Amino acid sequence: MASPPADDQGSPTPARRERPSRLIDVGVAVLLLVANTVIVGVAGLLFLAVGLGTAPAADSSRRVHARDTPVLVWLVIWGAPAVAAVGAFVYARLRMPLTAVVQGLFTVVCLLLAVAWTRMLLS
Repeated sequence: MASPPADDQGSPTPARRERPSRLIDVGVAVLLLVANTVIVGVAGLLFLAVGLGTAPAADSSRRVHARDTPVLVWLVIWGAPAVAAVGAFVYARLRMPLTAVVQGLFTVVCLLLAVAWTRMLLS
């Protein structure tokens, strides 16, 4: 019986990719955690500002209601969770578990913010 070749260049199955070092995983996760915190903070402040700006006045019995929300606004609101989910998937495929968890949690927060924004814009 012949011994297997020393290199995998001639084998039909591709070699598994090496996973990045744990230090790189932690570094990228920390950078993403800071960036995601800033994004969520800005989105929360915008939510508060827009919500207070569209709230009816105390002496007014009629609510101001804008029915025409631009498509671009809907794409931004629901595109952010989609992009975050794709990011979590990519980091999981790159075998960076800590970074994938950070992006997964960011996806959940983005989904909650998107639902809140949608409810505010439709009410």
